[in-house]
Amino acid sequence: MNKLHLIEDIGSSDIASEPIRKGFGRGLLQAGKENEQVVALCADLTESTQMSLFKEAFPDRFVEIGVAEQNLVTVASGMAAMGKIPFTSSYAAFSPGRNWEQIRTTACLNDRPVKVVGSHAGISVGPDGATHQMLEDIALMRVLPNMVVIAPGDSVEAQKATLALAANNKPSYLRLAREATPIFTTARTPFEIGRAYVLREGSDLTIAATGTMTYQALVAAKILAGDGIDVEVVHCPTIKPLDVATLVASVTKTGKIITAEEAQINGGFGSAVAEALMEHHPVPMRRIGMRDRFGESGEPNELLKHFGLTGTHIALSAHSFLDELA
Repeated sequence: MNKLHLIEDIGSSDIASEPIRKGFGRGLLQAGKENEQVVALCADLTESTQMSLFKEAFPDRFVEIGVAEQNLVTVASGMAAMGKIPFTSSYAAFSPGRNWEQIRTTACLNDRPVKVVGSHAGISVGPDGATHQMLEDIALMRVLPNMVVIAPGDSVEAQKATLALAANNKPSYLRLAREATPIFTTARTPFEIGRAYVLREGSDLTIAATGTMTYQALVAAKILAGDGIDVEVVHCPTIKPLDVATLVASVTKTGKIITAEEAQINGGFGSAVAEALMEHHPVPMRRIGMRDRFGESGEPNELLKHFGLTGTHIALSAHSFLDELA
């Protein structure tokens, strides 16, 4: 793990936590300082999405669209056509939830570098319930031609991802969680769009995860190591374009894979991995995530346990998966 500069105390109750969206806020502010073409647009959720830092520093480069998500991305696409680098932010349930057609037609079809930031994604939104727990966004966005899809693992990586998106000149989607999540990377941990990273090497099983589930995968690997099972953990912050080479190299070694995501597995990250491996190196596979159902109201940690998205639950699922293959 040290070669990738990760935090060592995985699974410890003392590990620092922070909302991933805060990393986006810092990254956008830094991007704005480095490039005056960066602009920001929000749908009346400036504080919640952490776009407020940019607004305070660059009020002349910030546009409050109001509760009008279709306008949010169409205005941004027009600004992109004039040479700006627009970041748009709202809750993921509303953007891309309410404005997918405008993203498709005005941004992707024209290959404009509009950055769609969907905050409060996943079931860990908590008590707001199923209407606000956006689980379908990975599927919606990865199907779009020209679209880049990123789900950072923690707030430190979210800051790096924001800076990378400001420079990539492509329509892009950045998926952010609301609740504070463990910080397992450092300022020195590498991040590059289109790259996956082997965070832990192993020979018995690959667990590939994205977003908030990568930390849970690391916890699961630690639990399974105590049971004598050697797990390789592959972190995939970029869902599209997917790093197929790294995944194939891992499953060639382990012969089997589990994917984990805080989203619908149908059409989501697990489906993307399944499609890639089916074409390049088929192996036995299990997908962990939301299985064709909506979320519920509850505290974030309660919901993660209820839907089997904790490290402990991933470890248990790994045991049953391996038993089936034995």
